[in-house]
Amino acid sequence: MGEVEPISDARIGDQRCRMRSISGETCRMARQTRFDLPNIAQHVVQRGNNRLPCFLDDSDRRRYLLLLRESLLATKVALHAYVLMDNHAHLLVTPTEIGAVARLMQKLGRQYVGQFNAHHRRTGTLWEGRYKSCLVGGDRYVLNCSRYIDLNPVRARLTDAPEQYAWSSCAHLCGQRADPLLTPHPAYVRLGADRAATYRSLLREALPDEDLKAIRDYLQQQRAWGRDDFRAMVEAKTQ
Repeated sequence: MGEVEPISDARIGDQRCRMRSISGETCRMARQTRFDLPNIAQHVVQRGNNRLPCFLDDSDRRRYLLLLRESLLATKVALHAYVLMDNHAHLLVTPTEIGAVARLMQKLGRQYVGQFNAHHRRTGTLWEGRYKSCLVGGDRYVLNCSRYIDLNPVRARLTDAPEQYAWSSCAHLCGQRADPLLTPHPAYVRLGADRAATYRSLLREALPDEDLKAIRDYLQQQRAWGRDDFRAMVEAKTQ
């Protein structure tokens, strides 16, 4: 079912807010701000409601990828890496303008939910609230984020060979098949002429625990992940 992550402070706050509303108190929870800049990669995750599956079979996964491709073209967002787990999806994308990722996820999410509900004869919500995203800057950080995404099935013990998992970008980035959804990120291109072999070597190296924690924390908190100068640039441009 994918990785288990702790309940966020925001979700705990929402529960407290509802309890206060029941007791007659008022409570306002401000939405977390998503940092959004053109031509800067974003790590995006969307989860099934209450951690329940959002993909029940391979036809769901094929449908999602078809709608993802249409949405990428419509919003002019480039996709660099992805993985579809049972109850969530990770994307590494770069928009050409502010707001493009939000439009991508809105278009994709609404269309997929409608088709999912029709296919499985169900009604109601599918996603667990708003998607999470964080900016990612710098070659090392982008490549580690891509590795994190492609290694999801390994951490979930679905496979020992990530390139054999059918529903991720791994096989493409390892040079084993072409995936029309994907656009190479400059960080991947800069690995050189043997970039596929180099990426395979990177996948065989375990991500350091501090990087795993940072990826999860920065995504949960929707902060910019990268070197100090990158974060300073984001702070300056987003005020």
